[in-house]
Amino acid sequence: MRHAPYPVFVADGKGTLLLRSDAAGALLPGARPGAVFTDVVPAWLSAAHDALTEPGRRAGRAVNTPVSGAISERSFEAHSSVQDDNSVVWWLIDDTDHQLVRDALQMERERTEFLAKTSNLLLSSLNLERCMDVTAQLAAEYLADAALVIAPVRGQRLPVVSCLRGDSPVRSQESAVPDDVPGLGEALRGFPPVPSRWIDPGVAPDWMMPADFGPVGSIVITPLPGHGVAAGALVLLRRSDTAAFTEGEEVFARLFATRAGAAMSAARLYAEQASITEVLMRELLPPSLHQISGVDFSGGYRPSEDHERIGGDFYDVHPAAVEGEASLVALGDVCGKGLEAAVLTGKIRNTLHALLPMADDHQRMISLLNTALVNSHHTRFATLVLASAIREGSGVNLRLTSAGHPRPLIVRTCGAVEEAATSGTLVGAIPEARARTAAVTLAPGDSCVLYTDGITEAKGGPLGGTEFGEERLQRVLAECAGMPSEGIVEHVQMLASQWVGKGRHDDMAVVVISAPRTRHLSAVNGRTRGRYTS
Repeated sequence: MRHAPYPVFVADGKGTLLLRSDAAGALLPGARPGAVFTDVVPAWLSAAHDALTEPGRRAGRAVNTPVSGAISERSFEAHSSVQDDNSVVWWLIDDTDHQLVRDALQMERERTEFLAKTSNLLLSSLNLERCMDVTAQLAAEYLADAALVIAPVRGQRLPVVSCLRGDSPVRSQESAVPDDVPGLGEALRGFPPVPSRWIDPGVAPDWMMPADFGPVGSIVITPLPGHGVAAGALVLLRRSDTAAFTEGEEVFARLFATRAGAAMSAARLYAEQASITEVLMRELLPPSLHQISGVDFSGGYRPSEDHERIGGDFYDVHPAAVEGEASLVALGDVCGKGLEAAVLTGKIRNTLHALLPMADDHQRMISLLNTALVNSHHTRFATLVLASAIREGSGVNLRLTSAGHPRPLIVRTCGAVEEAATSGTLVGAIPEARARTAAVTLAPGDSCVLYTDGITEAKGGPLGGTEFGEERLQRVLAECAGMPSEGIVEHVQMLASQWVGKGRHDDMAVVVISAPRTRHLSAVNGRTRGRYTS
């Protein structure tokens, strides 16, 4: 046994060390035969021996579950065998390398779980401030004693979120020059990503030190890489009584920073796109209608999805520039959806506005608009209906021109619904657009309804797949006989929405032109959203 390759000890049931191998003596020189075994071995091995030799334990040859612990900064696994005389043979196996591998594997698992948690938390929000808060809080909890997340300069200030471990994030705007802090300027500008920087705590500015943090032991600044441009910088701080950052921890911090930077960059891009969309919305949404003496106008619009505010349908009402001339109504439907359709919608509306001096000639306006669209880079087309309205006596004279659009419907006070005798080709589809204009007179209480096919083609009903249809629309309008224009718009929109329920539908737009029964103001201040009145 003396020459066994492993440290081996033999101790009797009373705890006296009987034998040891040479390897055991080299490992524990004080463990000599005759000594009390539990006094000369580490506590973890002593406790295991006591458990095996406790009174009442049945003697006999048995191999028990291994125990493990440290001896002289090495890790050992101790195996035991209880002999017939109740003595115990212990042999120790050095498993330091295996333990290091197990510890490394456990650390990698924990880091992988942390990075997965980080990704889930950060990608669950497209709000930039929320992403900065989460980044600072996670970094302070898992990577350092405190963390700062710094976004690129806005004007003359640095947006900063700081967080102490166990506390909530705190936002601030700092008047600071990034290049005055070693590594910060590079991190905020850096693409491709620049390495992390360890900096001397003594040169760090006061604004980087969280309140009540105490003496700083080490600081690391690492970039937050984004999509093509840096998303910001991450500053990690540890107190003087905490171990400094290791190279492995710095590498892991960069892995964390990569995920955080991607989330912050995505949030920033989303915010920029939302801002652009908001600008487009303000320009492209149907207008609030104003009063025009003698004629009652009202309009309504519902986009194809509840979360969208702009689509391919549009309408405009252009008041007459000179008293006694007609006001012009334009309602259209651009093919397709998305940004390109929105841009084309804006182009059509701007072109029609430029052609207002010739508003008395619908055919000419449509021809010029068609030429502008055919000669552009757009591959989309549109349908359009124009209506010129002017008060004549107690009624309203209309000229209606359809360019590939559903015909306007005339609602008489008696409940009759008529189709205007107008037709024409699409605009933007072929080199020449031809259209036929119809003349209609509205008596007091009569209305003219302009609409897009999003209403008639809306699918729903009891079975969920039936179109609303033109016949159903005409029956609905017959029930609206004599109603003011605003009431007709609301009634049509309500029934169409009820018809589709929660199902998908196209854009829906409707404009109603009415000849009022009496002259009145629609509101105390002479204005009401979506309505003209005399």
